Amino acid sequence: MTNSNKLSPSHKQVWALAGPIIVSNLSIPLVGAVDTAVVGHLPGPESIGAVALGALIFSFLFWGFGFLKMGTTGFIAQAYGADNEPLLLDTLSRVIILALGLGLFSILISYPIIQFALYLLDGTPAVEALTANYAHIRIWSAPATLSTYVFTGVFIGMHNTKRVLILLLVLNFTNILLDLVFVVGFNMGVEGVAYATLIAEYLAAACGFFMLREPIKKALARFSWKAILERQAITRLLSANSDIFIRTLCLVFSLSYFTAISTGMGEVVLAANAILLHLQSIMAYALDGFAHAAEALTGSAYGARNKKAYVRSVKMTSIWAFGFSVLISAIYLIFGEMILGFFTNIDEVLATATTYLPWMIIAPLVSIWSFQIDGIFIGASYTKEMRNAMLVSTLIFLVLLQFLVPQWGNHGLFLGLSLFMLIRALTLGFFYPRILKALKE
Repeated sequence: MTNSNKLSPSHKQVWALAGPIIVSNLSIPLVGAVDTAVVGHLPGPESIGAVALGALIFSFLFWGFGFLKMGTTGFIAQAYGADNEPLLLDTLSRVIILALGLGLFSILISYPIIQFALYLLDGTPAVEALTANYAHIRIWSAPATLSTYVFTGVFIGMHNTKRVLILLLVLNFTNILLDLVFVVGFNMGVEGVAYATLIAEYLAAACGFFMLREPIKKALARFSWKAILERQAITRLLSANSDIFIRTLCLVFSLSYFTAISTGMGEVVLAANAILLHLQSIMAYALDGFAHAAEALTGSAYGARNKKAYVRSVKMTSIWAFGFSVLISAIYLIFGEMILGFFTNIDEVLATATTYLPWMIIAPLVSIWSFQIDGIFIGASYTKEMRNAMLVSTLIFLVLLQFLVPQWGNHGLFLGLSLFMLIRALTLGFFYPRILKALKE
């Protein structure tokens, strides 16, 4: 791709970037959906709750390391837009080393983290025992999972989202296949779900290394610890990653607090809310395709210091994102109850989920703006602003729930989640003029 094409995004180019991401991202919550569905047909709701809480623990651990993908995307996109191959290759070396190191460290400290998480979530004894089994198996996937985060960020930053599609399809459809083999075929229950994820993560990481073999060879050929540990580059990388880590931790904490409150409402509400959050995830991952397109396009424009291209990238990706959010809302309105039936055949859980389905119908229209503006700021690596906006949003969200949940119960909980999404967009939007000011016409 020429530099001119990088900096003059067309509608076709937006879809060329967003399309593969949408398809690949939709396979991510599909894994969670199949996880829930295969255990949802086991006797009792405790298996659904265990998988939900187990996934929640790894949301804290792995989503907390989401900076490996987001930070990588911004830095790679800017180097790509500036046609600076040495910077791109050195960045690749740094983030791969960081991912493997953090993955191994996560395994070493996993036992106290898992025990502390179980204490905080305070599930029933049956749910807690199953959750512990899941977590102690799944933790061994950490190096592979974090490496895949890096590969995804590199491919998005280099405008090669077709390889993201390949990577995530290998990961997620292997996971789904093994879910069916281990849980349905071998009757391994919740542990089967964990083993399916573990094996799929390592297969995907191997695929990522293979697809990046040429850039990795070039990076190794010029590798030197002096260049990799260059003070200014390391400071910038660690600063951005720490900002995104805090931002992501706040986001995961907020969603985890949502689930923790659900836990206190009983096993049926916990199971129903877990199913509804899968619908939220499906929506989020689909709309994230346009946010990732924004990351790549705005990152390249920012790297070239081209304000006109930056603003055009923001407008074009946002217009398509809003249109797609309307489509998802319509699908949930028409087919929502049918979709819920896929997740469970437990009548009480299904009836409870149906009661709160309207919140998922409006969720795409409410949430799109926070997803999109995240992508815009990631592309420019304005991570300090992302951190500060999320800190404010999380604080407001926690305060709101203290009033909304006692007043309206589970409806209040979902209202709080909707307001949280809106507040995220508003607080981050406050900082948008800073980016424009830093760019030339």
